Amino acid sequence: MTAVLLALACAVAYGLSDFLGGLFSKRHSAWTIALWSQLGALLTAGALGLILGGTPLPVDLMWAVVAGIGSGLGGAFLYRGLAGGRMSVIAPISAVVSAAVPVVVGVATGERPQPLAWVGIAVGLVAIWLVARTPDPAGAPDAVFARPSGTAASIRDGVLAGIGFGTSFAAIGQVREQAGLWPNAASMLTAVVVLLVAALLVRAPLTLPRRSAALALLPGVLGAVALTFFLLATQHGLLTVVSVISALYPAATVILAAVVLRERIHRGQSIGLAACAVAVALVALA
Repeated sequence: MTAVLLALACAVAYGLSDFLGGLFSKRHSAWTIALWSQLGALLTAGALGLILGGTPLPVDLMWAVVAGIGSGLGGAFLYRGLAGGRMSVIAPISAVVSAAVPVVVGVATGERPQPLAWVGIAVGLVAIWLVARTPDPAGAPDAVFARPSGTAASIRDGVLAGIGFGTSFAAIGQVREQAGLWPNAASMLTAVVVLLVAALLVRAPLTLPRRSAALALLPGVLGAVALTFFLLATQHGLLTVVSVISALYPAATVILAAVVLRERIHRGQSIGLAACAVAVALVALA
C-alpha cells in the first residue's frame, strides 16, 4: 500500500508539473521552458541529495545517467512531436509506452505481480490512453519547430518519447535504496545537458525574462519531487505496478485544466478518469 500511495503522489506531482509546463509554454518556446524546468529539477534534486544524503555506488550513478538520457531525449521527441504533429495522437502513445516499458523490464528482471494487480495494470494502461487522448489536434505549430506533420510522424515521435520516459522510469528503478537521492541529481544533470544540446540544435532561445525564468523553474521542482516519490515507491513495491500508477499523471493534468482553465473534459477522458480509480483500487487490493 505504501508503494501505491507514493506512486500516486508521483502522478499528482508530475501532473501538476506538466500542467504548469504547458501553461508557461504558451508564452515562450517549449524547448526553453523545458530547459529551465530541468534546471529547476536539478537544483531541487541536488538540495534533496544534500539534505538526505546517501552512498551511491558507480552502478547507481550509471543507472542515473541512463535515466537522464532517457528523460532528456523523451522530452525532446515529445516537444518535437507536439510542435509538428497531433497532440491527440502523440500524448496517449507516449504515456502508454512510458508505462509499458518499465512493466516489460520488471517482468524481465523477475517481478511477478499478483493476478489482480495484472488486471489493474491492464486497466491502468487503457485509462492512460483515454485520459491523455484529446479529440482535437494541437494548435498551430511554432514556426521554430515547424515540420511536415502527419499521423505516421506523430506515432513515431510519440513512441520515441514514450521509450525515452519509460527508459528513465525503468533505469531509476534499479537504483539501490542505500544510494539515497544523489542518483536523482545525476539524472537531472544528464537531462539538462541533453536538453541544452537539443535547444541549441533547434536554435531555441536559452534565456528568459527574470520573472518568467523563476516561474519556469517550478515545473522542474515538481518533477524532481515526483521522481523522488517514484524512486521511493520502487523501493517499497514492484516496478511493474509503480510505473503504471505513476503514469496516471495525465489524469491530474486534465483535472487541473478543467478546474483552473475551465477546459471541457470529454466523454473518453471521463471514462479514463473512472478507469484510473478502478486501476488504483485493483492494484491496492492485490
